[in-house]
Amino acid sequence: MILQFDDLLTYHYLVPSTTNRESVPGLSPRLLFSILSAISLAIWFGPLISSFTLALHDDQYTQILLIIPVSAALIFLDWKSPVASTAFSLTFGAILLASAALITAVAKLSLVALHPDEQLSVRMLALVAWWIGSFILSFGARSFKRSLFPLCFLFWIVPLPELVLNPIVRLLQDGSAASAHLLFAAVGVPVTQDGTLITIPGLTIEVARECSSIRSSLMLVVTTMLLAQMLLRSPWRKAALIAVAIPLSVVKNGLRIFVLGMLGTRVDPSFLTGRLHHQGGIIYFLIALAAIFLLLWMARRGDEQQGISR
Repeated sequence: MILQFDDLLTYHYLVPSTTNRESVPGLSPRLLFSILSAISLAIWFGPLISSFTLALHDDQYTQILLIIPVSAALIFLDWKSPVASTAFSLTFGAILLASAALITAVAKLSLVALHPDEQLSVRMLALVAWWIGSFILSFGARSFKRSLFPLCFLFWIVPLPELVLNPIVRLLQDGSAASAHLLFAAVGVPVTQDGTLITIPGLTIEVARECSSIRSSLMLVVTTMLLAQMLLRSPWRKAALIAVAIPLSVVKNGLRIFVLGMLGTRVDPSFLTGRLHHQGGIIYFLIALAAIFLLLWMARRGDEQQGISR
């Protein structure tokens, strides 16, 4: 077959090369993303370091240290060559970048009255929005769809302000006290509860803020989200497993209080102040994680029986 010169031009236009794809004129996707990432570090370096410092010194924010490496690994493991960006991708990405910059300017200039912890949360939220916008602008909407979970997972690096964290801690305190009360009652131990105070013969236990198990509870939820995303296919099974992790985190802390109370009153009072009290949280975290793995195994069997594929 003989092709005319005009035919060659048409053929080249209909089948563009994907190896040298550009997201904006003159810049490759990786270069554009690198430039935008460098800009983000220049703008948000202070809040980012503050968040990492907070995670190192406050047990309530430990999970922040794991989020960026995990998200990057998930994107890398599932990476496919990006396709050409659409006008929608460029517009939506640019809107996210502009919104992130605007939010940061409002917070930094104190145009809205915010407590220091709230300002840190807002600025970190803007950073994550900038990263997501950069990804969409550089690699396109289809790549964003494939990497939706790891990109949204980045929101876990936003430190929860006290306005949000305090009600969560209080809920964990109340739930832990209630579950411990039920366990004592279930084995026939006389027990009364007054808020976060639990009284059994010879002992009154207060479920203080430090005993709310907020760190292990957040870690359990984050770990469950990751396992569900990696090992399950059905969206509703993923949601159900994550939902179970929340009450399970409360029950595990109630179990911890119950065990300490029983050992302290029936075996040796030193259990109430010993290593099991201060360092035993990992034991109950592993018990809860084992329960999650059991539920995960059951959910995977359901996926396989229904022939659900990714």
